[in-house]
Amino acid sequence: MNKLELIQALRDATDLSKPEAASVVDIFFNEMTAALVKGERVEIRGLCSFFVKEYRSYTGRNPKTGEKVKIKPKKLPFFKPGKELKERVDR
Repeated sequence: MNKLELIQALRDATDLSKPEAASVVDIFFNEMTAALVKGERVEIRGLCSFFVKEYRSYTGRNPKTGEKVKIKPKKLPFFKPGKELKERVDR
């Protein structure tokens, strides 16, 4: 399912117009993104949680040349499925 399909599903389940449904979806994702940028955890009970993992810098190697390369520290978002989601998918 992509964003447009999610908007359509929201329209079908409610009396919202397409622009209103699109606005609701945009607000939802923008708020999730803003929370992750702040380093906060986003948890949707029974479905999933999102959190940010921080990595320190380290020395890696360029696989083509074998040259040592310094990798900068970074932050990456992670998704963790909830128990109910795992059970529903595994039926």
